[in-house]
Amino acid sequence: MKKNKIIPLLLTGVISILTSCNEAEVNSNNKEANKTNVVRTDGKQLIASEGNPIILKGTNLGNWLVPEGYMFKMNQVNSPRKINELLYELIGPDSLKLFWDDYLNNYISQDDIKFLKRIGCNHIRLPFHYKLFTDDLYMGKRNAGFKYFDRVIEWCREENIYVLLDMHCAPGGQTGDNIDDSYGYPYLFQSLSSQDLLSEIWVKIADKYKNDPIVIGYDIINEPFAHYFVEEIEDYNHKLFMLYQRIIKDMRQVDPNHIIFLNGSVWSGNFDVFEDIIDDNIVYEFHKYWFDVNQDAIQVYLDFREEHQVPVYIGETGENTDKWVTDFRILLDDFNINWCFWPYKKMNNTRGIMNFKEPENYHLISEYAESNRSSYVNIRKNRPDILKVQAALNDFLENCLYENSYPNTGYIKGLNFEIK
Repeated sequence: MKKNKIIPLLLTGVISILTSCNEAEVNSNNKEANKTNVVRTDGKQLIASEGNPIILKGTNLGNWLVPEGYMFKMNQVNSPRKINELLYELIGPDSLKLFWDDYLNNYISQDDIKFLKRIGCNHIRLPFHYKLFTDDLYMGKRNAGFKYFDRVIEWCREENIYVLLDMHCAPGGQTGDNIDDSYGYPYLFQSLSSQDLLSEIWVKIADKYKNDPIVIGYDIINEPFAHYFVEEIEDYNHKLFMLYQRIIKDMRQVDPNHIIFLNGSVWSGNFDVFEDIIDDNIVYEFHKYWFDVNQDAIQVYLDFREEHQVPVYIGETGENTDKWVTDFRILLDDFNINWCFWPYKKMNNTRGIMNFKEPENYHLISEYAESNRSSYVNIRKNRPDILKVQAALNDFLENCLYENSYPNTGYIKGLNFEIK
């Protein structure tokens, strides 16, 4: 979808069904699962609607519904609210709204989904911010989550690609770093109101998509706890496990059928959080970057899968050389591990599936992000030439379109996908 034309100075506590239902209700739920034809777990495998095992192989639509500073080349201006604040300083509220409108339309389009199907992806993981389902102003919108969910789900339905909905930014912050748009701490686990909102949003989402077979499942909390909090890991792990229990119970009241994906703690890598197996339709998820490729790197997850006879999934990995991607993908395939590499698209980057050109003068934005913006005097002093900034951002919106992007063939080949 093309961007809009912009005038010169503007830029383009409830008891769950699982514990209270009687045998008749359980049978009814099983019939509903058959009726909706959703993917389900069976031991260590995922089973498609026709009854055949499937292995998930896909990519993350990172930086679309959750902007990230390193992908915008803004370095320490590295969370959605900080990016929004920087752009507001540069271009003002009206231009900023137009920018986000076009960004949401251009960065991921139906052509991107068609391309992913064509090369061999069978699913996408869709990171999103909880504010898309609140009255908070986020990327120039309020309560716009279902608009963009429905759009990409319908595109994926046409291509027969599954969608995994991933809450990347939870209320209060679940990680305590830029990745969750937080204020430096995982306040989710100390805030009952945040937990209530988390549950409310997921119940709303699960109720809407409870009968949709293209939605493969719900990834309810991305990368809980950064490594900064490992001294308190036992306490945090227990709080996370209790929260997982609560959210699953709440969601199962409206959707007893879809798979729920549970991340380990400490950037998703620590499976000690799983004190017990909560439900019989769960996938256990880990993330792993930047390590030597060998079986030892994934052995703990293989052991967990064997001990509990449950599926495991690596929801994020990649951002490495073509050889590393090839070697790790082969290792994952050798052990039948479901995978999803990060990211799909990124500006001026070969360590992902799709690349697009960095605009001329975009460095002015990157340099401003690195400048001293600690006072209004410094903001005004360091603000670059606005006409050049406007041109760079307009070019960004144009360059990120699918038709102006170009595939990283080595990375794609490493994933054993094929450009057709």
